[in-house]
Amino acid sequence: MLDKARKEELINELNNKLKGAKAVLFTDYKGMSVAELTTIRLTLRQSNIEYKVVKNTLAKRATEGTSIAVAKDVFKGPIGLIIGFDDPVAVPKQTFVLAKGNDKLKVLCGVIEGHLYSKDDLVKISKLPGREVLLAQLGGVMKAPATKLATVLNATVARFGYALNALKEKKSAAQTAA
Repeated sequence: MLDKARKEELINELNNKLKGAKAVLFTDYKGMSVAELTTIRLTLRQSNIEYKVVKNTLAKRATEGTSIAVAKDVFKGPIGLIIGFDDPVAVPKQTFVLAKGNDKLKVLCGVIEGHLYSKDDLVKISKLPGREVLLAQLGGVMKAPATKLATVLNATVARFGYALNALKEKKSAAQTAA
């Protein structure tokens, strides 16, 4: 049994983590062994993602003042929190990869950057390319109009050059004939 001071310490610690989180997924972990939970924790930790199992009453209080507060009604039954601090898309990606290998780990919903998403939405998000790929695609899309403009301008200048050359050849042919 936790004393009041320890509970407050746990709430503050979790609150600080949730304030710094880019994404938090809520999972059901019923039927999982300690060894399975440890494996999941170690795998997620490699990507700067944490897996926490906390009492619902403490977790609800810890969400106050954070972007995760939109999901405070989710805390019913045993809930595990997967907390990601870096790339928000990496959290559902990693989680669904782990869930494929462990049918006891069930994603219920999640909060990404302050928005509550259902499991189906999270599956779609997990299929998005990584941040670097998306930025490269965006750069390509932004670069394309400038490239096309340069090509058109170059073609116009080239046509003008061809016209001048043809005029020069015509005049030189006219002078040679005369």
